[in-house]
Amino acid sequence: MRADGTPVYRYRQRPGIPPISVTRYDTEAAHSSLPPDHRHAHDFFVLVYVEEGMGSFTVDGAERPLRAGEVHAVSPGQVIGVATVAELTRGHAWSVAFTPDAVPALRSVSPLVWMHHPLLALFSSSAGHGRIAEPDQPNWSAWLADLAAELADPGRLGAPEAVAALLTRLLVAAARLAASAPATPDPFVERVFAEIEATFREPVSAADVARTLGYTPGHLTTVLRRRTGRPLLEWITERRMTEVRRMLRETDLPLDAVAAQTGLRDATYLVRRFRDRYGITPQRWRRTQRAWP
Repeated sequence: MRADGTPVYRYRQRPGIPPISVTRYDTEAAHSSLPPDHRHAHDFFVLVYVEEGMGSFTVDGAERPLRAGEVHAVSPGQVIGVATVAELTRGHAWSVAFTPDAVPALRSVSPLVWMHHPLLALFSSSAGHGRIAEPDQPNWSAWLADLAAELADPGRLGAPEAVAALLTRLLVAAARLAASAPATPDPFVERVFAEIEATFREPVSAADVARTLGYTPGHLTTVLRRRTGRPLLEWITERRMTEVRRMLRETDLPLDAVAAQTGLRDATYLVRRFRDRYGITPQRWRRTQRAWP
């Protein structure tokens, strides 16, 4: 829960299942029980493909129309308002929620450069949505149906590989809908992210980073949240946890060594933070990775 009361939903890892979920839903029924102005944020990525219907929703307070044939991308930390989604007439849509660990090309990519990665082009602040050419719309429905089928039987031979390939295919298709001109980097954000990248392996706090950059912690976290959707501490934590997951996946180092190299105090603290964040212990998470492609 953020300070303003906005709930932030976390992606809960299911052991042995890639961190991706697909839902096809009737939009009106899906949101009919939500209170007015139901605002929330996620700590994961969401793609929404509208098959039919019309309506709108808000992202960080800006209204986005929803039209059949459109794909909308919502990044971690962006605040979504869904009150008007329930006004969709005969609305049918697909929703894909995933973390970067579900995509082989993104698993070890720093969260500080997510918005510059080609596969995540539609998630950049300058894009956010795109329209699929009518002849290509059946392909999207077919890809999503195939992805849902593979996730429904994750123990089937080749299911993890198929899931990774299908999600990557969707992200490629979504990225091609984004504007070709890259977003102009924000010098303030770039400076903050450079400091995080330089120091996250040390036991620094948000206050330490703010002090180094010449800001108060409150001011820096407020401005960073306004420009990126996430406060300073979340970005530091996300960078550390990305490296923790990389080390768990790619090395056999003990947890004390992983903690020491990611700015965390010790193995006990690492286990507590990891379990709070992902709903699973790092040891069990490491074992599940050996079954993935």
